Order: sequence, then structure tokens, then C-alpha cells
Amino acid sequence: MRQEVEQGPDMGVTAVDAPVEMLGTVHAELLGRNRTVRRAYSFDEVALVPGAVTVAPELVDLRWSLGDLHRPLPVLASAMDAVVSVETAGVLARLGALGVFNLVGVNTRYDDPGTALDRICSAPDETAVEVIQAVYSAPVRDNLIEQRVEELRVAGAPVVVAVPPAYAERCADILGPRGADVFIVQATVITVRHQTEHYPPLDFTRLGQRLECPLVIGNCVTTEAALELMETGTDGILVGVGPGAACTTRQVLGVGMPQVTAIADCAAARDDYEVRSGRRVSIIADGGMRTGGEVCKAIAAGADAIMIGSPLAAATEAPGRGFQWGMSTPDPALPRGTRIRVPASGSLETILLGPARREDGAHNLMGALRLGMATCGARTIPEMHQVELVIAPALPTEGKHFQRSV
Repeated sequence: MRQEVEQGPDMGVTAVDAPVEMLGTVHAELLGRNRTVRRAYSFDEVALVPGAVTVAPELVDLRWSLGDLHRPLPVLASAMDAVVSVETAGVLARLGALGVFNLVGVNTRYDDPGTALDRICSAPDETAVEVIQAVYSAPVRDNLIEQRVEELRVAGAPVVVAVPPAYAERCADILGPRGADVFIVQATVITVRHQTEHYPPLDFTRLGQRLECPLVIGNCVTTEAALELMETGTDGILVGVGPGAACTTRQVLGVGMPQVTAIADCAAARDDYEVRSGRRVSIIADGGMRTGGEVCKAIAAGADAIMIGSPLAAATEAPGRGFQWGMSTPDPALPRGTRIRVPASGSLETILLGPARREDGAHNLMGALRLGMATCGARTIPEMHQVELVIAPALPTEGKHFQRSV
């Protein structure tokens, strides 16, 4: 049974408190007596419709901005110790991407992070999470935070750092107002109205005023939460709960949102906020993208840029030695991540810029984005946001019998 419900793109925003521009008719299905649900969509369930006008790939402009920072490629490498080291951050910067450095990871807990990485990567599968928890039990050291930031600058990488909310004030104090080029506060889920009796919630507005660099906050998946985060003055929002390859949040907590719908809902908040404030906040799709096609869909759904981890953990330069694990994996009480194997498939340059050595879309992600935009007639990322998407869950398998049988 399907009903028409007058509500905003986020089912948590009602006609009473939603901006007028967000209201519309959405489809809801009956889950049970007196309980309705709406349909949400993942990458495999949607497809892009080619444009009535197409453009040559060389005319496509992939540039994007985060506050006053301008970059040629809309890519951030996830703040994971298996993905971003000082060295890989330098390589990514030269390629035009941003490597997000985990400021509370093994690099700031150990003088020689290689020994910690060796322990994690050599652990048997059945004890890997336990070993990761032990490795990350070492304290974060202020002197190593300062040292790694200086090493990033020497490597020629923008200092893009990520910290959980509990470390945000401490790290901001250590770095100072100009100590980073981008400061990211990241957790599984972040809201402005976090309630607790044990500590004062982080004041994002105050934090942003202290920093003389773009502030990014995440993660969230709903229009209401995204709007409230934007009202704090943040420059970017990370979108995604649970789609990452090494994340187990959806299994452990049952919490999440299919990524295409999450991006579209948060992009609606961005557009509404820009109309009302005149200020644009970047939407960064975080996780769930493995192929060029999924990158194209993320941008079309409304993302200004993407954050990826496992695809880059497969790079020959990656510090994870063929493995990947998430930032929530070391949680001492309830890990929401696991260690996965990601065998090396090519260099960072091959994965991002090609030439592709694989036919499955895992190489030359930016070449795929450029060609996908060209096919849809979009010259810029904002134009890609206007491309038509259709619900097409059979698209990946339609006519592909012989591919599936090998």
C-alpha cells in the first residue's frame, strides 16, 4: 500500500518546521499498522540518463572549492591509516586530490608507525580487530601531532586533518588558527543537538571561529541534520553512514541510509541554505563508491566531491600493505569496522587518472567521471547535479548473461 505524504525530503522534517522550499510530495509505503516508510536508493538501484546534448570530455571541468581552497579534482582520500600517510598525502596532492590525515591514528601515537602497521597487517583474521584495539590504545602525543603536520608541509601536501569530536578542541589548540589548511571533525554520526550529561557538547560555531581554514563536519545523512550543521558556519558536510567497505555500522547498529538518497537529501539542504544565506556549503559523499560509475552517480545525486578509502587502499603506495580498516574499528567497547583485504591493483595515479589496467571501473576514476559528465552533457559539477537519474535496479545485469557466467 502506498500513500502520498506531505513532507520534506527528510522524513524527520515536518511541514511545521521545514523551509517552504523543501516541502513536497513523497511516496510512503505502509510498513505496518500506523507506520509508514519511504523508499531510499543505493548506487546499484539508479542510473544516469544520457543528455540530449553531449560534450567532448576535454571540455569538462572537474574543479571544486571548499571555502577558499580550490582543487582540480573532487577527491578526498579517507582519513584512514591504511590509506593516507605523509608520503601518500604528498602523492595525492601532486595528482590534484586531497589526502585526509588521521590526526589521532598510529602516526601520532608511535614514533615509528610502521611497527604498528606491521602488527595490524600480520595479525590472523580471527584476532585482527583485537590487535587493532590494542595498537590504538597507545596515547595520542602532542609532539607527534606537531611533527606530522610539519612533515605534511615538507611533503608538499595541504594539511588536511581529521579528528573525532572528543579530540577537536585539543588538536585545534595544538595546531593554532593557521595550523591546518582544512580541519575535519568526523564521527559515525554528528548532530548539532547532541545530548549528554558527562561533558559539554562540542560548539561547532565557536570551533569554526577559532580556525582560519575551512571546517568540515560529518557524518550525517538527513536534510534536517545537514541544515543544522550548515547553520553553524561549516564549509563542508560529510555524507554517509555505513556505506564504506570496512564499516560494519549497519550490521552492528542497524543504522544507515542508502547513499544516493543520503546525498540527495543533504544536497537539498545545501541548495535551500544557499538560497537563504547566499553561502554555499560543499557536500562530500563519504564512502560506498568503488567504481567510476558510482562516482558519477554520487556527483549527479548532488555531491560536490567524494571521499573514498578502500579504492585507494588498493594502491601500491598505500600504507595498509594490502589491508584496510576504518576509524571506528579500534573502538574498545563496540567496534563498527573490520579489517578487510584489498590487494594492490595499481598506483594512485592509475586508480585516479589512469590509464586503466582493469575493465571493472576500479581504475581511472576521474577519467570515468569526466566521460560520464560529458555523456550527460554536463561541463561542470553543478551542471552534473541537474542530470536526470532513473530507478533502474536491473541496469547492471541487463543483457550481461555471459559476463555473469564466467
